[in-house]
Amino acid sequence: MGGLLALLGAMLAAPALAREQAGRFLEYEHVAAAGLPEQRLTIWLPPGYDKGKQRYPVLYMHDGHNLFDPAKSNFNKVWAADKAMLAAVNSGKVEPHIIIGVWAPGRDRYRQYLPQTIYQATSGTPRAAMDAMIEGPVVSDAYLAWLAGPLKQWVDASFRTRPGRDDTAIMGSSMGGLMSCYAFLERAETYGRAGCVSSHWPAADPAKVGPANPELIALWDGWFAARLGQPNGRRVWMDHGTATLDAFYAPYQQKIDARFAASGWQRGRDWESKVYEGAEHEENAWARRLPEVFGWLLRN
Repeated sequence: MGGLLALLGAMLAAPALAREQAGRFLEYEHVAAAGLPEQRLTIWLPPGYDKGKQRYPVLYMHDGHNLFDPAKSNFNKVWAADKAMLAAVNSGKVEPHIIIGVWAPGRDRYRQYLPQTIYQATSGTPRAAMDAMIEGPVVSDAYLAWLAGPLKQWVDASFRTRPGRDDTAIMGSSMGGLMSCYAFLERAETYGRAGCVSSHWPAADPAKVGPANPELIALWDGWFAARLGQPNGRRVWMDHGTATLDAFYAPYQQKIDARFAASGWQRGRDWESKVYEGAEHEENAWARRLPEVFGWLLRN
């Protein structure tokens, strides 16, 4: 009997141990944010959080519904951000981070992630292409104010975080990549790390913007030139594939890479830009390279 009870106890403990080793998720629905559609959060706490007293750096990620659980995702595929974080931590290069997944607000995603200063500066063909996609006013400035203000204040008050700039990162893909670069440049005092993955530099339908639109390329170049400043310990990762939507990004990214170099940022130390041959614009492609992204961007 004693042996049977011990066996049953071990069987019951195994799932709990597996969950503890995998971290823990928290869900927050119907989150009010001034000037924005209703928001939603999925938060991942790393293994050991509940039993320890240490404080953690924090990674904020856009499109939170596509990060962890395929059943909650748009396309039944995810970044597997929790697993990528565990892999990066196990490599010894990265401290465990709390991940704050901020869901996109459905049809309002585009106007929430489109950098407001870029939209306001466009004209002609790019502006017409953006206007064709917007269903309401652009609210990315309000979104950024909420991310860097009330949301961050709540996270830092509610969890054991290290709230400083160098322990606060932001990351996203596609329009979320644009929004991550926007936050990094506009709130340099808040975000010391940014991951701009497969950033959608055309900022609208590439077929309507036109291939390698010179006006838009010049606009992005001027935008970075005016805001980059010196690295001062900050770090940014940029990348793209070569298939589907990512096939349109190279001319934009090359110009932006040149701007980083001209501004005195050292490649490999302060910034990185990678091209993944054959990679498409989708979550499985991002999941495959996310451990590498974390390993470089969030390294100790």
